[in-house]
Amino acid sequence: MSDAPAVRRAGPGTTTGGARPRATRAWLPSQHGAWAMLAVPLLVGVAAGGFSPWQVVLAAAAVSGYLASATAQAWARSRRRGPLAPPLTYGAVSVVLGLALVATHPALLAALVVLVPATIVVAAGARPGTRRDLANTLAQVAQATVLVPAAASLGPSADPATIAEATAIAAAYLLGTVLVVRSVLRERGNVAFAAFSAGYHLALLAIAVVALPWPYAALALGLTGRAVALPLLQGRWAGTDHPLRPVHVGMVELAAGVALVVVAFATL
Repeated sequence: MSDAPAVRRAGPGTTTGGARPRATRAWLPSQHGAWAMLAVPLLVGVAAGGFSPWQVVLAAAAVSGYLASATAQAWARSRRRGPLAPPLTYGAVSVVLGLALVATHPALLAALVVLVPATIVVAAGARPGTRRDLANTLAQVAQATVLVPAAASLGPSADPATIAEATAIAAAYLLGTVLVVRSVLRERGNVAFAAFSAGYHLALLAIAVVALPWPYAALALGLTGRAVALPLLQGRWAGTDHPLRPVHVGMVELAAGVALVVVAFATL
């Protein structure tokens, strides 16, 4: 996320102020939240299955795949389309790494059951004039969640029950993050949506108390608190000299992701 002000372009491929040149933006999308959406499930998968060098290859394939998707979507939505080099390059890297992974670990092909339909939904949302709705975001969550069983299955101590538990925990967390962030950005001021987000987290808290070790219950309590507090703070600070900005929301979600990874390594 970024709330940097717009700046005047000084010439082809350059900007004044601190903005990145157009060429850099074409290669590196500024959706900072996406990096957490990749890192958290990958690390939770490592916690569930133990470390393997192949997980580094998986991480590289996931990053290059995300960059291919993000740059292709930016190209498709742009009115002044630049070269296709970024998505083609990232896509080629992702395909090569993916082929290496499935050649050595054929079970990873099962991920296509989720990745193919999710990718179709994401691609449909990239058409010019199409609003990125909740279904598009949920498809991206599904893509990210696949990284948990994929990473765990590559580890030396992969256990089906532990992998299933880790996948469910990561999926629940990622969905909660989507609801919280959306409640203070795209749905800001929507009391019903904020209440739904809070209710979802209360349900997770109840499940964690009953079915999971106590660190997850403590984490769920903190996540529920932030789901309730952020929309309230946004309403209270709106119109003041210090409103709730996307960067503040991003910092909260970064802390939440780190907390989940710490708990996962301590318990799984």
